[in-house]
Amino acid sequence: MTTDNTLHLADYGDPGPQAFDGPDDAAPSLPAYRTLPHNIEAEKSLLGAIFTDNRAYERVSEFLRPEHFAVPEHGRIFAAVQRLLENGQIADPVTLSGFFEGNDDLVAMGGARYLAELAASAVTIINAGEYGRIIYDLHMKRELIHLGTDMVNKAYDAGSQDSATRQIEGAEQHLYDLATQGDYEGGFKSFRDAVIDAVHMAEAAHKREGALAGVTTGMKDLDKMLGGLHNSDLLILAGRPSMGKTALVTNIAYNAAYSYHKSGGEEGAVVGFFSLEMSCEQLAARILSEQVEVSSDKMRKGELANDEFTRLVVASQELHRIPLFIDDTPALTVSALRTRARRLKRQHNLGLIVVDYLQLISPPPGKSDGRVNEVSEITRGLKTLAKELNVPVIALSQLSRAVESRDPPRPQLSDLRESGSIEQDADVVMFIYREEYYMERKKPSRRMDEDEAKFLDREARWQDSLGAVKNTADVIVAKQRHGPIGDVKLAFIGEFTRFADLDITHSAYGHP
Repeated sequence: MTTDNTLHLADYGDPGPQAFDGPDDAAPSLPAYRTLPHNIEAEKSLLGAIFTDNRAYERVSEFLRPEHFAVPEHGRIFAAVQRLLENGQIADPVTLSGFFEGNDDLVAMGGARYLAELAASAVTIINAGEYGRIIYDLHMKRELIHLGTDMVNKAYDAGSQDSATRQIEGAEQHLYDLATQGDYEGGFKSFRDAVIDAVHMAEAAHKREGALAGVTTGMKDLDKMLGGLHNSDLLILAGRPSMGKTALVTNIAYNAAYSYHKSGGEEGAVVGFFSLEMSCEQLAARILSEQVEVSSDKMRKGELANDEFTRLVVASQELHRIPLFIDDTPALTVSALRTRARRLKRQHNLGLIVVDYLQLISPPPGKSDGRVNEVSEITRGLKTLAKELNVPVIALSQLSRAVESRDPPRPQLSDLRESGSIEQDADVVMFIYREEYYMERKKPSRRMDEDEAKFLDREARWQDSLGAVKNTADVIVAKQRHGPIGDVKLAFIGEFTRFADLDITHSAYGHP
């Protein structure tokens, strides 16, 4: 049995010119075969090093697990070593022998004599970490082989109900899980290195002279509160129905893409918009309505005047250059979403992901641990995606009806529907609250025993209250991991589904 981790041409089944001998090459030799990658000597040497000096375990304990050993008995010995050392005891052939009394597999290998043989195979403690990395790397290669074999078998299975696309997404998910299950390069960083990195970050911010650190939202007051949308952050934007969640996130997506287009890639971002609720055409119609300032309702009903339609056509010729990509495939899984986002990152340098909305993402197939656990897994997947691609991810979320029972019905973190880990995983949680929406539904009606003067007085006070909040919205920043929390006042023009800065001295950023 080979003890190195290299594969030669013969290992891949190619007999090569040396496979036949004899004067006329008439008699073939035994066919070549492959064994799974392993290194028995490395496993024995590492265990021997730990027996000789238990401090060698510290060099591999962070990343090496019993299941990483190619020989199952070596894995069991390593697990026994873990238990002893974590209990503050010594691990050597003498203390370990009791663990394996009656273990037929170890007895077959030599029992206590085999443990002594392992101790004799010891390397120096300096080399223990390197041997551990060899064992871990070969384990990963064996897992890759198993994954590849499984992919091939599923593709050959004529009775499988999964499409090729779904099989690809499943294989990519397994490959991603394998890549992220452990890494021996991690660990502690010295405070000196951490301070140097922090100073470099502060220096970069200082050189910007107050410019945004992240992707612009197109609204100055919101940018000031958030500092822009930061790479690797998961941002949750939540609200009750009719608050304008999709309108606001569509405005943000367009403004970021428009800024990228106008600045030649210096500002803003290429945007990937996963619209699980609305179609591409509906989303594009919203953006056209906002930019051209024509009623979205009139667009839907075909009631545009000739001049409005002309403006729509002219504006569309400019808008189609904006790097905003929309995927309206319904019921996507996080795995499928990740696959498509990676592709967009490779092809177009994706810089911002929007998901509308979180509760419409499908759970992984075959898993049903309750809706709260499913949503928790989805939010963890979105946060992992943000870190992996190093882009901000904005996900819309629903709120529970509990918010409606309060007066005023201002949302708070506990209102997040199926909030298992939404609040925990998110770097920023924002709520949209439009008091105008609730005030309109409080329009007074005249009581049977009420005289007209009192009714008119109540109606006048209602009109004043409604006027004070007309065309306004609050974005409540309820959680921000790297900055302050508070409210941001925005203007909301419902006719054009547009959010903008409320202060008239601020121009609405990014409008052509």
